[in-house]
Amino acid sequence: MNITLNGERRSITGPTVADVLAEIELAEARVATALNGAFLPAARRADTTLKDGDSLEVLSSMQGG
Repeated sequence: MNITLNGERRSITGPTVADVLAEIELAEARVATALNGAFLPAARRADTTLKDGDSLEVLSSMQGG
């Protein structure tokens, strides 16, 4: 399936948002996710299935000044 991940078209294998995070090695990271422009809580990642053409943003917090 093809989705847009952080602005780039990408082929992914996992059907859920949690699977995609594992695929990109961020399964254990503290990140925020947005699916098609809407915030997606961490508790819903495992049961949220992606569709071809979806847009997923994965954001991490930055520290510093």
